[in-house]
Amino acid sequence: MKTAFTILAFLFLATTLPAQVGDPAPEFSLKDKDGNTWSLESLKGKVIVLNFWATWCPPCRAEIPDFKKVYSQYRDKNVEILGVSLDHKGWKVIEPFVEQWEINYPVVLGGAAIARDYGNVRSIPTTFIIDRDGKVVDRHVGAMNEDMLVKLFEKYL
Repeated sequence: MKTAFTILAFLFLATTLPAQVGDPAPEFSLKDKDGNTWSLESLKGKVIVLNFWATWCPPCRAEIPDFKKVYSQYRDKNVEILGVSLDHKGWKVIEPFVEQWEINYPVVLGGAAIARDYGNVRSIPTTFIIDRDGKVVDRHVGAMNEDMLVKLFEKYL
């Protein structure tokens, strides 16, 4: 019995829970295609949309037009959308995709570390909303649309 309890305790501790609403957002430091570093600290004071996605993901592609539209409307109102690509092939597939789709918000290359830090992101798209103080205030699995984003921005601005 004691051994079973020890194994269960280990499994519980070894499992990373999703970044919970109300918790401080995990710090990150990721680079865009030009080598610029984007971090949670550098974005403090803004409402952040941290969107995990990939070029091959149909629901991710479906939400891009709304993200672009909302970003154009809110980028000057202390909002930052940061697309965190989880493409394993890296910039060789991301860069042409970003150009073809004319993505107007910053895109960075993510990987296992940030996916783990944000709770083992397993489904994409997964989007976290982080308030001006660096706290996770919303987590959404699945595609988001313009109305959803606008409601969140209006709530947290």
